[in-house]
Amino acid sequence: MAQDALPAAPGAEAAPAVADAPATEAAPASGLDPALYTPMKPTEGVGMPVDKGIDFQPQVSETGKEAKWINNVILLPIMAAICLFVLALLFWVMIRFRRSANPEPSKTTHNTFIEIVWTVVPVMILLVIAVPSISLLAKQFEPAPEDALTVKVTGYQWYWGYSYPDNGDFEIISNMLPEDEANARGEPFQLAADNRMVIPVGKPVKMLITGADVIHSFAIPAAWFKLDAVPGRINEKVLQIDEVGVYYGQCSELCGARHGFMPITVEVLPEDKFNDWVRANGGTVKGEETAEGDDDAAEETASDDTTTEGAPADAAAAAN
Repeated sequence: MAQDALPAAPGAEAAPAVADAPATEAAPASGLDPALYTPMKPTEGVGMPVDKGIDFQPQVSETGKEAKWINNVILLPIMAAICLFVLALLFWVMIRFRRSANPEPSKTTHNTFIEIVWTVVPVMILLVIAVPSISLLAKQFEPAPEDALTVKVTGYQWYWGYSYPDNGDFEIISNMLPEDEANARGEPFQLAADNRMVIPVGKPVKMLITGADVIHSFAIPAAWFKLDAVPGRINEKVLQIDEVGVYYGQCSELCGARHGFMPITVEVLPEDKFNDWVRANGGTVKGEETAEGDDDAAEETASDDTTTEGAPADAAAAAN
């Protein structure tokens, strides 16, 4: 009841419900030209949680694939080996040193060899874990290339805003879809948003993330991406998703009454379709603006040339 009493998020209007649309079809986004953009239908089990899942989501970024490999090939075998070794020691101690088999306990207080072993072996294990982990951490915070697309993400109570400064600086306001509209679009309830963050596939995106009111956290599990949105501070990280699709996330920092109801929906499109989405939102596509500027400059130059060439004739006519 307390959440029902809260005001609706400003600027947030849910997409109109489609009465006759089947649950498997995606409904057009509100206010956008369907000829330029229609929301992609998500793939079941990809980019979203699955029932009774025990593993990480299938990863669609380079860092995500490397992180999952570290977990499955290094961390899990080490943890399993340590657990089995400790379990074996417990059984050995229980059997070998039980009272009936060992009535006179040992009085040994020090064993140099064992102390060296239990100091050196954990250090070696930590080094095996640290080298790939530190390398992965460094890769995640490498600066974005100069040609990277910039997207500014702002966390509000309780919805997200996505700004595209490289494409005319328009902003998308993203709110959670009601259950009936999520079903109409064929999307999971409480993960689907009325307006998605859209990026091109296989291209680095410089994510500038901040908070407008309290601390939020922008997280996309399938891309191994998470970064806090802190008011008064802009955190930067590169996001690159290498597979076309729809990927879901949620705010991962407790931010208030509706913390659990500000989902993240990221749609990854081929570059030409991404450009159509930009045009559908009234934005400008990189390169087109420069080409238009060159055409305008050429027209101005042509106009100046005509005036200059016509000047002698005009002067002659005036002399006569």
